[in-house]
Amino acid sequence: MAENENRIEHEYGGSQIEVLEGLEPVRKRPGMYIGSTGPKGLHHLVYEIVDNSIDEALAGYCNHIEVTIKKGDIIEVSDNGRGIPVGIQPKMGIPAVTVVFTVLHAGGKFGGENSGYKVSGGLHGVGASVVNALSEWLTVRVRSDGDEYEQTFHRGKEDGPLKKIGSAQTTGTTVTFKPDPEMFEELVFNYDTLLTRLREEAFLNAGVRITLTDDRGEEPVVQSMCYEGGIRSFVDHIHRRRQLEVLHPEVIYLKGQQGGIIAEVALQYNNSYNELILSFANNVNTPDGGTHEEGFKTALTRVFNDFGREKGYLKDKDENLSGSDVREGLTAVISVKLTEAQFEGQTKAKLGNTEVRSLVFGLVYEKLKEYFEENPGVAKAVFEKATQAARAREAAKKARELVRRKSALETSRMPGKLADCREKDPSKTEIYIVEGDSAGGSAKMGRDSNIQAILPLWGKMLNVEKARLDKVYGNEKMMPVVTALGCGIGEDFDLSKLRYHKVFIMADADVDGSHICTLMLTFFFRFMRPLIEEGHVYIAQPPLFKLAKGQQVKYAYNEAEMSKMSAEMGQGVKVSRYKGLGEMNPEQLWETTMNPENRVIVQISIEDAERADETFTILMGDKVEPRREFIEKNAKYANLDI
Repeated sequence: MAENENRIEHEYGGSQIEVLEGLEPVRKRPGMYIGSTGPKGLHHLVYEIVDNSIDEALAGYCNHIEVTIKKGDIIEVSDNGRGIPVGIQPKMGIPAVTVVFTVLHAGGKFGGENSGYKVSGGLHGVGASVVNALSEWLTVRVRSDGDEYEQTFHRGKEDGPLKKIGSAQTTGTTVTFKPDPEMFEELVFNYDTLLTRLREEAFLNAGVRITLTDDRGEEPVVQSMCYEGGIRSFVDHIHRRRQLEVLHPEVIYLKGQQGGIIAEVALQYNNSYNELILSFANNVNTPDGGTHEEGFKTALTRVFNDFGREKGYLKDKDENLSGSDVREGLTAVISVKLTEAQFEGQTKAKLGNTEVRSLVFGLVYEKLKEYFEENPGVAKAVFEKATQAARAREAAKKARELVRRKSALETSRMPGKLADCREKDPSKTEIYIVEGDSAGGSAKMGRDSNIQAILPLWGKMLNVEKARLDKVYGNEKMMPVVTALGCGIGEDFDLSKLRYHKVFIMADADVDGSHICTLMLTFFFRFMRPLIEEGHVYIAQPPLFKLAKGQQVKYAYNEAEMSKMSAEMGQGVKVSRYKGLGEMNPEQLWETTMNPENRVIVQISIEDAERADETFTILMGDKVEPRREFIEKNAKYANLDI
């Protein structure tokens, strides 16, 4: 009997299947629909509603979208499109606008050529309904056929039916919503985050005006954006923002169409050693690329090699230019718009349509070759850049081989100054890259030698923002780091060979220390980016102050903390400021900065690769003025000493 009871208790049948009604699945697992319930997911709500208005613009019915952050972090998105249909949806028997906001996978984007939209950036028809489900309340107002209609919802459920509230002289849709505190970790919208995304949308949709207003302060902050130049203006904006010197004054613009697919490409070369390619499909950023990027890169390399040989830039004895050669110093924006976009993965990070590859390849190969024929001065400038990159690549290859041969001949491959740890499991180990021999000595004596390795660095490091890879090989400051980490750099990088899963940069808590941190982070970002992307890089946070009173000792990481502690400890407290890590004895360094139980650390992440790339270009590039402006603007956000 007990055996039978046990079987019944563990029976798996229809009664065990939970059915979630309406928008309940969204509220139960919001991360599945918007990525996260942190700041990224919060801002994604705005993008979903704006995307619906952009679809109206793509269809040719809307030319102005207004986004307002109201007091209380309430969002309002209004457009002058046709207005969401208010007629009865035959299958559901309720107004179409109600269906759009209460039913998943409902919208005007599913019927291919017969759908409401020929081109749509909407993912899977869940945008409006997901925003509704994750809002404490939402109101939609539709202006259509001379009348205005309104419907309100609370946490995805209707407060009442759609109702007519008056007459309207215009057409369009206005959606107002307040994100639900039950769903999100924080509810404060970042103006700059929204501005960056909306500016991007304005670039991608030439002639559409997007206005962002922040009404939360004493005075409204308003930015209105409209770019008749489209993605050409986008490339120009990137170069102006980064204060980069361009090799040719005109942004090269290419456009082509095949069937229902439209492709646009804008490109321009600058004097940096880095490439930046931004690709979009139906206005959706595809950070992992896809067929449109593949077509572009293949065609670009082919054009350079074919045209170069035709014009004598490349001799018979010369090897073909590689893809990295022809993309050095390139900024390009690729935008395709198509009826049935096929994205790989839930997050739409990669475009999969095979027909797009051949369209973009043909467009770039034919029209760029034609452009070079008509503009020999531009052709000469960019070919000189590419051939210099090829020579540097060859130099890097020789330097790399020299380093490999040298390492193979050495009895120990590890740098002489490295104090390694005993543990061999990389997932349990960490390495501290420490500024200066003095601090390195304290760190070696104060560490947990079982799991913590120490690598001291000395002198000024190479600024890789101003150097190609060939300058890194053999560099006495950089190569010890590369050798100690064990995973290589550039094309040799292999994350599986990383010898320590936590890589700490430990420098003094002053301007020089911050400079060293930035130099090292630039190096990781340019040549070992997966280290940052996979969360292996940290900055150690040494204290700025030591407070002592009798036997009582405390440490403060900034002036505010020091003042508070000093007041709490009362009269007689002695406050001393550390000038550098070398002033700490091993016990103090362990206690304050290296002990996993109580240390203060910052994990470095890449939330937005383009913005990170821009930041490194500004901070470590040639020009002083943009660097000064950046530091002055962002100093109040710095959090490196707490």
